[in-house]
Amino acid sequence: MLVIENLRKQFGSNIVLEDVNLTLGDGEVLTVIGMSGIGKSVLAKAIIGLIETDSGKILLDGEDITLFTEAEFNQNVRDRMSMVFQQGALWDSMTIKENIDLALNIRKNLSLAERDELIRDSLGMVGLKDAEDLYPEELSGGMIKRAAIARAIAARPKYLIYDEPTTGLDPVLRNVVNDLIITLHRELKTTSLIISHDIESLQKFSERVALLHNGRIVNVCSASEIWKQDNETFNSFIHGEVGFI
Repeated sequence: MLVIENLRKQFGSNIVLEDVNLTLGDGEVLTVIGMSGIGKSVLAKAIIGLIETDSGKILLDGEDITLFTEAEFNQNVRDRMSMVFQQGALWDSMTIKENIDLALNIRKNLSLAERDELIRDSLGMVGLKDAEDLYPEELSGGMIKRAAIARAIAARPKYLIYDEPTTGLDPVLRNVVNDLIITLHRELKTTSLIISHDIESLQKFSERVALLHNGRIVNVCSASEIWKQDNETFNSFIHGEVGFI
């Protein structure tokens, strides 16, 4: 279980996150929505340990990981959590296999044969079994998204964080990625947190939805009930009302 309590992050005079509270249950798929630039990616990067928060707690299976040193975080958290970055974040100078192997070699004490098997299995899961020796520049946007997902799942993490997984994709590729998220969740039994503003997609893979607005979580509800909420701010966002801005 992932529990976020009173989380705060400020950059200069800009308060991005203030008193954020959110719970992600084991095996759940939860989507955090909100306007672009509102702090959704900052929240994801804080959870994964890429951004240091100012105050508050991030409890991962009961442990407050904000108190960990970098060495403690690497030892106790990295194997349990992976992130799919918005733009893929693949190394251009490495093949897809080398990109995934680098992540495994850093995070897992595995033999070359074990890493090779995980790489093949992970690429097969995302439909890229023949892409091992290709470079990122040789892949389409949708393939890059899937390669980034393959890298994230290769370590078989318990927690998987997706940052805008369908951004920049056409409707067909968006559905491909949505179906992939559903399949991987079912097969790998991951606990998933998805950062998105794609209202249409989130209804396909999410169990609950939370709106981040003005630095706070202002509404959490079932994904099947998003059109039946009483929260005015939430309704304004999902209906795309200009006045929301």
